[in-house]
Amino acid sequence: MLEFFKKKQSGPIKTESEKRIKDFQEIYNDYTTQESIDQSSRCSQCGIPYCQIHCPLNNNIPDWLKYIAEDRLEEAYEISSATNAFPEVCGRVCPQDRLCEGNCVIEKAGFGSITIGSLEKHITETAWNNGWIKPITSDKNQNQKVAIIGSGPAGLAAATYLIEYGYEVEVFEKNDRIGGLMIYGIPNFKLDKLVVIRRSDWLKESGVIFHTNCEVGKDLSFEDLEKKFDAILISTGVYKARSLNLNTETVSNSIPALEYLIESNKVGLGDKPSRNSHLSAKNKKVIVIGGGDTAMDCVRTAVRQEASEVICLYRRNKENMPGSAREVTNAEQEGVKFKWLSVPSKIVQQKGIASSLVYKVAELGEVDESGRRSPVDTGIEETLKSDLIIEALGFQPENINEKFNTNLNLTGWGTIKVDFNKFQTSNPKVFAAGDIVRGASLVVWAIHDGREVAKTIKQFLENKKVKKAS
Repeated sequence: MLEFFKKKQSGPIKTESEKRIKDFQEIYNDYTTQESIDQSSRCSQCGIPYCQIHCPLNNNIPDWLKYIAEDRLEEAYEISSATNAFPEVCGRVCPQDRLCEGNCVIEKAGFGSITIGSLEKHITETAWNNGWIKPITSDKNQNQKVAIIGSGPAGLAAATYLIEYGYEVEVFEKNDRIGGLMIYGIPNFKLDKLVVIRRSDWLKESGVIFHTNCEVGKDLSFEDLEKKFDAILISTGVYKARSLNLNTETVSNSIPALEYLIESNKVGLGDKPSRNSHLSAKNKKVIVIGGGDTAMDCVRTAVRQEASEVICLYRRNKENMPGSAREVTNAEQEGVKFKWLSVPSKIVQQKGIASSLVYKVAELGEVDESGRRSPVDTGIEETLKSDLIIEALGFQPENINEKFNTNLNLTGWGTIKVDFNKFQTSNPKVFAAGDIVRGASLVVWAIHDGREVAKTIKQFLENKKVKKAS
């Protein structure tokens, strides 16, 4: 260890931009064994592991880095997977530059952070390739059943731990595939769909029962679930797009980001393309509005769909973007143009088809409640021609009570109100986790919530058993 002053930071080989924009393959290669040893040996094994503190899962990063450096990869994987149900997913999609790597001590000292995400991916892929990852077996048969609504990262993480605890778990998914936004929202060039399918197959082998094309509140009532199951977890995520407030409902070629990404991912998975020609960017001038990771997913997807031009409009500057700096760099390398300090003000349309977008040029003012400097109108307006406008402004929850015919307590934002120590709703039998509780957030936080809610569901069911026995 402590090789950071001898060995330079070196990430995995990245496919050249000219080549990678021609397909949807993941752009980062895996480390060789020697590369992983070299990079993990740079860790300073500092007394206060800020990487671990700033990881939502509190992964024991220094310990598994030490095992990698000693070429003890099976033990490294055991440590990594002890706190993380899906380390291969986090290794690919976590914004490490804002979390573990961004807070690495040797990064702060100017030597370049440990490439934690790439090493996490490496040990998990090695574990899969060597057959170290076996289906979950439990010698505890609790004879109690848990229903999980939604198969995104929170739901699947909870299912992983609940099966391990010995409970019977059934997952209800409204779509035709398992994985939620991991399968339909995140593009293949960031997260290969086979990675998600591999985990869902593993959960099936472990005993989780999945019901796809089954929408609670439509194909099955919430009341029926309450009768049949001992506990229910709602992990539906948030899918309702935030709007531009420019009357885009009447503009057919101004579309929500998720609608666009879902279509692209479905086509990539072999489904027939939609009849809606606006869901493809081919040969179009595309404007994506937003500055988060979803916006970066959209611009990079549009490039691969052979758009004639892709522009990202963001109301603040580059330094104040909420998304991963790494993703912005990848987008720039792939030919995306950025218009910073640009606030959309009007869509020019004719018969429901937008031909251009008018935006106001802004400058940065005082810091707002988000901790970033807010845009201030300069009075200057400019216009961009466009054939397709993609709105990547974030997501908000659907009305859960209306959808499920329930009366759960909700927050002012429409998310489900829970006791964050227990993830328990106003109905003691019903729990909620992930984005439906937090609002739109990171995959790693959803995995965290799934892990923690599984613990509290276990405690709830154990107490229920005790009360029943007495």
